[in-house]
Amino acid sequence: MLKTKLNVLTLRKEPLPTVIFHEPEAIELCSTTPLAKGRTHAGYKVSYLGKVRISGTQFLSGCTESAVVGLVDGRALAQQRGTYPEGNSLLEIRPFQVRLHHLDGHGEASVTMDTYQVARIAYCTADHSARPNVFAWIYREINDDLSFQMDCHAVECESKLEAKKLAHSMMEAFRKTFHSMRSDGRIHKSGSSDDFAEDSSTPEDTTPDDG
Repeated sequence: MLKTKLNVLTLRKEPLPTVIFHEPEAIELCSTTPLAKGRTHAGYKVSYLGKVRISGTQFLSGCTESAVVGLVDGRALAQQRGTYPEGNSLLEIRPFQVRLHHLDGHGEASVTMDTYQVARIAYCTADHSARPNVFAWIYREINDDLSFQMDCHAVECESKLEAKKLAHSMMEAFRKTFHSMRSDGRIHKSGSSDDFAEDSSTPEDTTPDDG
């Protein structure tokens, strides 16, 4: 059973998946919560920094650091030029699918929405030394010719704590998604399956000992 307090900053999917824990401070594990009463969507208020292609298929701690720095610098340059789009976004993490709602100028209605399949997320982290309030994930994008590329997406949160909460929520989404897929027989316990063979690793729900 998951403990109510975890120290998760980084979630990594590998043949032997692990959840990397950093820092002694404990934070509450919570699901996505509404930002305001009456809002159609529930999630975390973020500022989407964009995406950048990243090389490799095996990802280690710190692999998103340079990508995040580049995206933050790119936003600063766009703001100076007056080309950076106004408005916040809402990141909604649920089993099977992550939704990024791009809100209007009032921060209310969802203008557009990007979706990401949980099974295609190879790595995510809230552990960035340069920007501790940034949450990033590496997503396997399937092209029209059935080839794929790895894109690093990043969002800036209102605080470091909010970024950590996103990491917790993503861990829960992975756990529930792959538990359901195994129960339905879509992936095998050996880790091999049809369309989900490369994405079938489930993060271990482990927490550091209280001692």
